[in-house]
Amino acid sequence: MAKKQLQNKIAESKLTLPVVSLYAMAVWLLCGAITRQWWLQFGGFVMATYLMILLNNFNALIRIFSRMVSCSFIVLFCAACFLFPSAYGAVLQVCYVGSLLFLFATYQDKEAAGFVYYAFLLMGIATMHYSFLLCYLPVIWLLMATQLQSLSARTMGASILGLLTPYWVVACLLIFNKDIAALPRLLPDWNSFIPTFSYAAVTVGQTATLALVALLYVTGVVHYIRKHSYDRIRTRLLFEFFIWIELATFLFMAAMPQHYDSLMRLAIVNVAPLAGHFIVFSGNRLTNIYFCIITLLIFLITGYNIWTSYLS
Repeated sequence: MAKKQLQNKIAESKLTLPVVSLYAMAVWLLCGAITRQWWLQFGGFVMATYLMILLNNFNALIRIFSRMVSCSFIVLFCAACFLFPSAYGAVLQVCYVGSLLFLFATYQDKEAAGFVYYAFLLMGIATMHYSFLLCYLPVIWLLMATQLQSLSARTMGASILGLLTPYWVVACLLIFNKDIAALPRLLPDWNSFIPTFSYAAVTVGQTATLALVALLYVTGVVHYIRKHSYDRIRTRLLFEFFIWIELATFLFMAAMPQHYDSLMRLAIVNVAPLAGHFIVFSGNRLTNIYFCIITLLIFLITGYNIWTSYLS
């Protein structure tokens, strides 16, 4: 039996999630969560973390006991601590993880109109503030057809109905309150779809965080290609879902850097399972050294972002 490396001991320990949770609370406090009254933002972070735990448990993304998917999400989000102040961003992240939960429940079920409706209902709520997220619709429909194998005329109709439901509800409320003039504001902001390729506003901290997420993505993809045969077919297809939607996220970020903060939230969610899979199922001396280097990089980037965003 091969000797377990430090990374494997951390990945399989029941203490890892509590310790990482305490670390996250320390980062939030250091950033001024109490003095700035980020109650909704912190609540969204806690809810997103809980949904990441459910995403792993319900879909057996990691085939042994490990909390590395949720732990990876926590430490990466804390590294991107400049995202903390946005309440709308917190809602976006919760809606996105929640929609993945419902979507993954439709695996090989072309009659799962209910789950698809709720998944796109959450997406519809998110698009009411972030219109550019509508760019994800063709990608998600394609992945429903190829990876989830759940796309049909019935589920396509349910997705459109779910997406439109929040707009109908708000429109009815505006009409009931006789605020007809506000109805045009429900239309998507088409200017948000325009690619700018302008990176002048992207800070050093944001660039470093993106480089870290991209590094973990490449690492996770290479590792998964080498080790995917040990997973069930369903698990392989779900990981391929993460791989392709993360690639789309990077492309959107390259074309529309003005939406960096929102897209980074989605990128962290997508890369967390890949990073967790790598940490749990790789275990030689070289990968252990790499794990230690990545951990150090995360701490350094987190410290830099805390200093430049809140303490300087």
